[in-house]
Amino acid sequence: MTPENSPEALRHREKMAKRKAVQDAEVASKIIAEKGLLMVHTGPGKGKSTAAFGLVLRALGHGWRCGIVQFIKGAWDTGERRALERFPDLISWHTMGEGFTWETQDRARDAAAAKAAWTKARELMADPDVKLVVLDELNIALRYDYLPLSEVVAALQGRRPGLHVAVTGRNAKPELVEAADLVTEMNLVKHHFKAGVKAQEGIEF
Repeated sequence: MTPENSPEALRHREKMAKRKAVQDAEVASKIIAEKGLLMVHTGPGKGKSTAAFGLVLRALGHGWRCGIVQFIKGAWDTGERRALERFPDLISWHTMGEGFTWETQDRARDAAAAKAAWTKARELMADPDVKLVVLDELNIALRYDYLPLSEVVAALQGRRPGLHVAVTGRNAKPELVEAADLVTEMNLVKHHFKAGVKAQEGIEF
């Protein structure tokens, strides 16, 4: 008996055929071809912003114009910014934070920076040529009440059709989670920082 006709191989093919039928039926049941999504990356684990920049990379591959607004992070010299700014015709990048809140220790200054960043975000969301907007660390600005939550959620819900928005940061507000189409919570299992390893070029920035 050839390996392809062995009982094990036959059982596997039968199992996969049933699995394919279930998957095909599931896909066929979806009737909405395209929809601008509100995506939220939250949780205590590492990789929330990284995942959002991965979306930008994918979008660039399809020739989309993308906007990025960083709410809390200061003007770091990061690898992702260096890479994405090589596409000036497709990327509009705005780092508008003053640095982490424990660095500035100035609530009024942080709130003013967040409001300026939100104004820029609204501009990008209104631009009909932009198909994806990343609001990096917006969750942190909302957590510290630098911006009115109801206004932000309403604007995100009322975004123009076809616009995708990705929001990152820990402690996403329940109202934002409720409004979102996709929410991913990244959990912390293990982190090298706890073992004394500092942030490294190419990994953290």
